[in-house]
Amino acid sequence: MVGEPIEFHCAARSDVGLVRSNNQDSGYAGANLLILADGMGGPAGGDIASSVALAHLVPLDTDAHPADSMLPLLREALMDAHDELSERSSRDRDLEGLGTTCIAVMRTGNKLAMVHIGDSRAYLLRGRTLTQVTTDHSFVQYLVDTGQISPDEAEHHPNRNVVLRILGDSHADVSPDETVREAVVGDRWLLCSDGLSGVVSPETIGSVLSSHEDPGECAEELIRLALLAGGPDNITCVVCDIVPTGSFPPAPPQIVGAAAIDRNAQTRGGTGAAAKAASLNSKPRPPLDEDEADEAARVGWRAPLLLLVAAIVVAAGGWLAWAWSQTQYYALGEDGYVVIHQGIPQSIGSWDLSHPVEVTGIALTDLTPVDRQRLTEPVIRSSREEVDEYVAGLIRSAAQSAAAHAQSGPQSDAPQSGPQSGVQSAGALPQSGTP
Repeated sequence: MVGEPIEFHCAARSDVGLVRSNNQDSGYAGANLLILADGMGGPAGGDIASSVALAHLVPLDTDAHPADSMLPLLREALMDAHDELSERSSRDRDLEGLGTTCIAVMRTGNKLAMVHIGDSRAYLLRGRTLTQVTTDHSFVQYLVDTGQISPDEAEHHPNRNVVLRILGDSHADVSPDETVREAVVGDRWLLCSDGLSGVVSPETIGSVLSSHEDPGECAEELIRLALLAGGPDNITCVVCDIVPTGSFPPAPPQIVGAAAIDRNAQTRGGTGAAAKAASLNSKPRPPLDEDEADEAARVGWRAPLLLLVAAIVVAAGGWLAWAWSQTQYYALGEDGYVVIHQGIPQSIGSWDLSHPVEVTGIALTDLTPVDRQRLTEPVIRSSREEVDEYVAGLIRSAAQSAAAHAQSGPQSDAPQSGPQSGVQSAGALPQSGTP
């Protein structure tokens, strides 16, 4: 049902696969944000690249953003991640080629915004119909689009893993694909790396998505099938159901893969022939000599640090979330006046993330009907200066409206309250401290 208040009910799962020595995928499933990143750049780079993408995007996991700001915020976060990855690879020769694909789906109210770059995929199951929402930014997809090969030929093309767009050390186009759509109750979304889509057919993916009610169980089954198919790459799935608000108890965000605490977890393996072959062919890795150990420590410390940053940001009631919220301001009509608040108009449990800092002298009755109506909801700005500019605009608009009314209506000698009364503050509330 379109327009019904909704929320995410989601899960993220990841497996290193049967061939790779480390997991370079990263996945995130939060209350308002889904992320899938597939890193590349060798053993010393891909895990860092996907973790960097998450570190820049995860702070957006809040429902306080206006719908029309979602795509700009996602785009800015992607470009910041791209700049950081490019800078890292330019100063460290061992990180040349560092990069990652990325899909992020963000929710505000009943709107979903999605950005996508690379060959990781987003699928949408609506009813019994599975649709691939994203288009691969890959060489074989280019060949398909230009009619040089068929989709069936693309599945077995020797260059099917060549990606044309990534975040990171690349001189190619890094513009993401962007879409905004309605969130519809009953829809199921899947974000996955090519460790799944490269070995499991869309028909099988659709069947699994349709037959497993729980998102976590569904993601586990998809990974199991990818492992049975050989598990040649890291496998990461983020499964998300659009459900009516209050359908499930609140759940903490899930971080999996390279950005997770258990990023070095062994594969789920399995009993298939591919798993047995991988087990027979695997050899214990020799211990690192002193120089190699120093190099591994120098390069590898970044991913755990990024994980720590992400975990702090997304923890319910976390300090960084509160600190960021206090850089925001909004105006709201309350008790007949325009009131300025510091923070965002949200709460976590009993903890409000905003507080009033000034009751202006601007009476709502002095404002135009349009401005009064708008102020029935928070008018959010990203700094105190911007909210002050907005309030000054209210004064100017009210003054113009009053002047026009005075010219067109009968004159009166009685004292009139006007917008000029709003120039002086009726009193400022003391700044509150930390929660």
